[in-house]
Amino acid sequence: MNTLRDRIEQWEFNRERTLETLKAIAETKAPQAVLSWQPGPGRAHIAWQLMHIAVTEGVFAMMHPDFQTTLSQDLLGRFRKGSVADERLPSLDEIRDTLELTRGHLLATMKLFTDDDLGVVPASLKERGWNLGMALKIVAWHEPHHQGQAHLTFNLWKAGQGE
Repeated sequence: MNTLRDRIEQWEFNRERTLETLKAIAETKAPQAVLSWQPGPGRAHIAWQLMHIAVTEGVFAMMHPDFQTTLSQDLLGRFRKGSVADERLPSLDEIRDTLELTRGHLLATMKLFTDDDLGVVPASLKERGWNLGMALKIVAWHEPHHQGQAHLTFNLWKAGQGE
């Protein structure tokens, strides 16, 4: 069994679903309106959900000490865990490009590990107490969780538009 390979295959499957949601949004008459729509006061809009997926992968890419992300501090601050959705919306292209960039970062980091490292606790995850194996599980869960929220929010927006 190759855990790293299996997790990467799962991430690829998950990403296809996320990109399908993004494509469906792009096909609407008002994609930026869809991306900015919030299901309730103080709730995250779709753009935040999708950028949070990307930024989180960028953060997880930093598990290996030899890898540094190229994400700006602005993006990290706006879309990292605990951040609050703001009014500065990224475009569809920015979301797509960031998803691609951070996935590339994550895959580059994974090449620095082997299945023998699954029990290792990376320094960046010591505070959480997660070893590499747990981090891989979290990443495999994280995208479907937020993609599902984006998908549901999109469906709520469509229902509000009578679609």
